[in-house]
Amino acid sequence: MFEYQLNMAETVGFAIILLLLGRWIKKKVNFFEKFFIPAPVIGGTLFSIILLVGHQTETFTFTFNDDIKNLLMIAFFTTVGFSASLKILKKGGIGVALFLLAAVILVILQDIIGPVLAKALGINPLLGLAAGSIPLTGGHGTSGAFGPYLEDLGATGATVVAVASATYGLIAGCLIGGPIARRLMIKNNLKPTENKEGVDNSLLGSATEVTEESLFSAVVYVGIAMGIGALINNMLAKAGIKFPVYLMGMVVAAIIRNILDFNQKQLPFTEIGIVGNISLSLFLSMALMSMKLWQLIDLAIPLIIILLVQTVLMAFFAYFITFNIMGRDYDAAVMSTGHCGFGLGATPNAMANMETFTRANGPSVKAFFIIPIVGSLFIDFINAGVIQTFATWIVNNFM
Repeated sequence: MFEYQLNMAETVGFAIILLLLGRWIKKKVNFFEKFFIPAPVIGGTLFSIILLVGHQTETFTFTFNDDIKNLLMIAFFTTVGFSASLKILKKGGIGVALFLLAAVILVILQDIIGPVLAKALGINPLLGLAAGSIPLTGGHGTSGAFGPYLEDLGATGATVVAVASATYGLIAGCLIGGPIARRLMIKNNLKPTENKEGVDNSLLGSATEVTEESLFSAVVYVGIAMGIGALINNMLAKAGIKFPVYLMGMVVAAIIRNILDFNQKQLPFTEIGIVGNISLSLFLSMALMSMKLWQLIDLAIPLIIILLVQTVLMAFFAYFITFNIMGRDYDAAVMSTGHCGFGLGATPNAMANMETFTRANGPSVKAFFIIPIVGSLFIDFINAGVIQTFATWIVNNFM
């Protein structure tokens, strides 16, 4: 068998090529645009299929350097930490708090159902966690980060399971959202209450022109938070406490954000977002291009069962829980379709669901304000803590 091991520079170059390929394919194939499949997922998965062919035929294989991939993962989740603002949560009012509560309840249910079904189906419960809130509420970024973490805990194939589940969730979330909201609207005779759209974007930080100085400032903030987080992680590891490598960087970033909020000082939000987006794109491309798809073959049937049950859970949750928690009105119906995209896929899927529904039935200022705040600023931070808690509990009780 021909085997080639790529060094760090070669790995970066190869990941960029696959990212560009994914962008080109996404522009050409409407299916990927419609369901918001990320470009690095397209390019990386395509190459992982090629790797699968090489493995099955025993003709070739490629091995990639993981150092830069891990750095990019830590950088991305550190930028997420900078968005966790208590000031924004307070300004968002009761609606933001209620939807965040609904989202957290769903995360917990997803992380109960996944491991329980996995145990019942005779596979590692950690693989059920890899088909829970990690890929569904978390998406591909969380899947790429927590998959290797679960594998370190003994769940072989967790990364492949998580990434495959995340891709499924993007599609399923878009498919079930519209019918659920339409059923709620007809059954309850709901009509929109607002006459115009408008969202107070000032809560999210004002956009400014990106300059070399402002971009450097963002890199400084991210780098300092990453460094302090890594130092804390090492200290905790020596004390016998193990967390995912990126978690402390995210926590430090959140602390910095709230200290600056308290002192009424502004972060370079736009630039931090740019750093995060670039890091995520390259990280996903690297994570997916090295996937071992052959590990998925024996898990196919249990995984399909778990994901179908998770889809039913999401549908019932949006219909009975989200709708009722958010007020049983038209806005609540719109947020129910948004939660389907959000809880199975990602925030862009939630926005697409709501946009499609409101275009046909009328606007909802409230829904378009609340869901982006929770999806972009809070849920990833909370989800990471929930996942860590469940993973520790599973290892201590079932491994």
